[in-house]
Amino acid sequence: PGYVRGVVLVALAGVFWSLGGLLIRLIEAASGWQIVLFRSIALVLTLSVIVALRRRGRMISAFRDAGWNGVAAGIALGGGFVGFVLALLHTSVANATFMLGASPFLAALLGRVVLGETIRRATALAMAAAFAGILVMVGGGLVVGTIRGNLLALCASVSFAIFSVLLRRGRERDMLPCVVIAGAVSALIALPVVLATEASFAAALALSPRDLALCAAMGAVAVGGGLTVYTIGARHVPVAELTLLSMTELALAPIWVWLAVGEVPSGYTLAGGAIILTAIAAQALSGARRRRPLPMV
Repeated sequence: PGYVRGVVLVALAGVFWSLGGLLIRLIEAASGWQIVLFRSIALVLTLSVIVALRRRGRMISAFRDAGWNGVAAGIALGGGFVGFVLALLHTSVANATFMLGASPFLAALLGRVVLGETIRRATALAMAAAFAGILVMVGGGLVVGTIRGNLLALCASVSFAIFSVLLRRGRERDMLPCVVIAGAVSALIALPVVLATEASFAAALALSPRDLALCAAMGAVAVGGGLTVYTIGARHVPVAELTLLSMTELALAPIWVWLAVGEVPSGYTLAGGAIILTAIAAQALSGARRRRPLPMV
């Protein structure tokens, strides 16, 4: 039952994250760094409230209990937030998505080295199938020569893999405070960039009510909700499966944009998304079957 609960929560995290693309499409004027800044502020506020409610107001003890492992996880995730934004400034969305597809493999390797978690054959096959689905989705949009952007996207993928491994290592503790740390890290990085690129301090922090609401929704719901259930689900799911199951984000993000704003995805995008979802479903069923208790004789 714990594994099944973890699978549902981690897959649900991807559903939350998949809303981010739609919300960004709806932004009218805010720059990418302004989105990162205000999204991060909303994330910090939302997760601080959740942590306070879970720990009955004992915020200091919550962060102390997360320990240095939680601090490291927060820094890794915050760096991943910024790395992905920088990647999108220097490469195509297809290239960045392709690099994110390496995350399950990186997480599996780190999990084997750091945690001693083995990779089942069914999981390895599902990871390969999901990566094939990503190739189908983005193959036509891959661009050669954007080395800087590709490296930044790969760094973001590595950061998320490290975050996932550290979550598993601290699974006996409440690791939600590390998400607050991640939001604070990304906000502190984005703030000076926003101030340096805008004409004035007032212009840097001035967003339309619509854009501000969308950034708040990204931080509180898309990112905050997703990271909350992902962090809780990580207690029950091996790290090799964590990043794989959360790939529901890649499969569903084009669907929401299609339904909401009429941006029709290509047949390759739909086919690749179907392959990814099939791989995730096969992994979940295989894992649940393997952990099913034997019948009493």
